[in-house]
Formats: sequence, C-alpha cells, structure tokens
Amino acid sequence: MFKKTRKKIVAVIMSVLVLLWVGTLGVIYASSYFEVSKQNREMLQAHAAMYSLPTSFGEMLPSNRPKPNGTPGFKPGFNPESPMFRLSTFYMVAATYDGDIIEVKNAPPTIHSDEDLKELAQDIIKGNKQSGTQDNLAFYKTDKDGYMLVSFMDNTVINERAMTLFRYTLIFGGAALVLFFFLSVFLARKIVNPLEETYQKQKQFISDAGHELKTPVSVVSANAELLSREIGCNQWLQNIQYENERMGILVGQLLNLARTESVMPQMEHIDLSRLVAGEALPFESVAFEKGLVLNSSIENGIGTEGNSTQLKQLVSILLDNAIRHSNGQGEVRLTLTKEHNFAQLSVINKGNTIPAEQREQIFERFYRADSARNSEDRHYGLGLAIAKAITTSHKGRIEVQCFDGFVEFSVQLPATQKIKEIQ
Repeated sequence: MFKKTRKKIVAVIMSVLVLLWVGTLGVIYASSYFEVSKQNREMLQAHAAMYSLPTSFGEMLPSNRPKPNGTPGFKPGFNPESPMFRLSTFYMVAATYDGDIIEVKNAPPTIHSDEDLKELAQDIIKGNKQSGTQDNLAFYKTDKDGYMLVSFMDNTVINERAMTLFRYTLIFGGAALVLFFFLSVFLARKIVNPLEETYQKQKQFISDAGHELKTPVSVVSANAELLSREIGCNQWLQNIQYENERMGILVGQLLNLARTESVMPQMEHIDLSRLVAGEALPFESVAFEKGLVLNSSIENGIGTEGNSTQLKQLVSILLDNAIRHSNGQGEVRLTLTKEHNFAQLSVINKGNTIPAEQREQIFERFYRADSARNSEDRHYGLGLAIAKAITTSHKGRIEVQCFDGFVEFSVQLPATQKIKEIQ
C-alpha cells in the first residue's frame, strides 16, 4: 500500500515538472519561431522593395507591361541599416509570370548554386505560399507589377544555433529531470515513512492487544462455565457469558486480521473453481433461511496460486456480507470466470446503494457504512478489511460497485492454466 503511495507521489511530482518543462520550452520556442518568422518576412520585404530589374532584362517582359524600378513609396517594417540586415545573406530570383528566369542574384561565396535557386524559385512561384522556409532558406514571393520576384535569406547559421540550443536544452533538461526524480523519491519517502510507521505501530498494537485479551477471555469463559454448574441458570451469569463470547469473536477477528496482514501465506496451486463451489454450498441453506436464493455460475478448471484457507475465508466473507445486507427476498448471485489471465470472482445482492465516497472506506478496519447499527449481529467491521488483506496478499484487487439497486463486490486474482491442462 505504502509502496504504491510513494510511486503515486513520485509520479505526480515528475508529471508536474515535465509539464512545466515542456510547457515552458513550448512557449519559448513557439514565441521565438513566430518572432524570427516575422523578422525574416520583414527583412525579405525590405530587400525585395529595394530590388529593381536592370533595364537590360526589360525585353523579356511582355510588351504591355510596365518596366518598374523597385517599389516606390514602400516603407519597410525593418530598418535596412541595422547590422542584422546588413550581415544577412540574401539571394534574388526574378522570373516572368510563366516561370522563365530573368535574373539570379547569387553573389559568391555561397552554398546554393544558381540552378538550385532557379528550381526552388520556380516551385515557389507555382505554389500558393507567399512566404515560408525551405532548405534553410526563408523566402518571400512578391509581384513586382510585370514580373515575379522571389527573395531568399540564408538561415543556415540561425538554424544551426537553434538546433544546438535545443539539443543542449534537452540534454541539461533531461539531466535535471533525472536529478529531480531522485529528489522526488527522497521526498516521497520522507512524506510516507511517518505514515507507514504509524500504520505498522497500529498493526502491532492490534496484534499485541489481541494476544493480551485472548487469555483473560479464555479465563472468564472457563470460570463462567464452572460457576454456571455451581449456581445453575442465572440471568447475570448469562449476560457475562454472552458478552464474553462476543469479546472472544472480536479478539479472534483481530488476531486473524493481524496474521493476514503480517504473515506471508504459504502458496500452492489451487483449483479455485472447486474451492469456490465447495465454500458456496453451505451458504445455500443460510440464504434460504433469510428468504433468499443463492445462484452460482462457476466456470470449471480455473486455477490460481494461493492459500486455500485464506481464499475460503475470502469467499465466506463476501457471501456472508451479501446475504446479511440483502434487501427483502430475491437472489444472491455468485460468479467465477476467467478474463484475460485473471480469475474474476463476483458476488451481487440487492441492497442499499453505497455512497461513492464510502466505497473505499468500507474496506478499512472497524468501518461500518451504517453508523446507527451496533455489533449485536457479532460483526465488527473487520470482515471486509480481512477480505482486502487476503486479496492484497494474493496480488489481487477488490472493489465494490452499485447499479440499479444492486451491490457488487468483485475480486480479481491472477489465474493460472486450466486445471485439466496442467494435470
């Protein structure tokens, strides 16, 4: 139980840290990307506005088109005199509307050939995107009122630096997460250890108290029996015997719970189908006395690794609980099936709906869903706690569900091969 709690604490801490880390990086890199994209577009717009087609290429344009010189009246959103603009590497490709190349401005030294720029520019002119990035080149397409101009800006250095920054962010961020993982494990232990110590002390107290009470209960029972032989039937003596018997049952349940939680049971291969069927048989008469019918549907040949004594007690607790808390006449349904390598034991009865907030608490010691009830029925709220302890020791899971006026207790245990297959 406490191991799962520590794992949950570590999982929560690491999930929060990972979400914060990924979220922060996402915001930073998304903001940087949009800012750089905007900056590139403004720089390319400014560079395209400064471009004018040489007069020697004018004959390549259609006769009915003007021969412009730049973009008059254009006000760039980026300062052309800034160092970033002046140190950036630009390429220009001018082409007709049909895609025929007019001029390529690719001043050496460069890492892109004229042919590569021509081919890329023709694809961009045919496409629908006005701006974007391709092959480490930011591009901007503009209509110069007579021809198309594709401006390129080399982002190789910027992209390499961004990738280096991203790579080191992942490396150091991952190392920090590993460090935080061990820190979270340490903190989880610090948080859970006091609770675990308290729980262990509580279990030890219950065990010790049970053992200490066992002797006086036995002595009182023996003395009361001897006294009854001396004085005969007596009302006060009967009250002593009755209450002492109740005390004996409670002490027995306390010792049983302490033993179940503290001692690892001896495991063996068990025919669970036969065990459940055998344990259900005597409860048919118990159910009949309360006007109920116990209907069993047990799949044959289901095996498991477990302790037969504890598993019999588990089935007995669930059936006794279902019969005692059934409303009116009707049936109690017991089913045992095998689903996905697990044995599924289910006990269903018609009863009061258990509030959702109480469905985990009913498996705690001494917890009773109906606080108005007393222990006159010789049940002290330990049965389901024992059932949970048995299930946990067998690496299983127990839970309760309510639907349409029915209450279902289901136990899931690891199943082995069919009995007939291993014999």
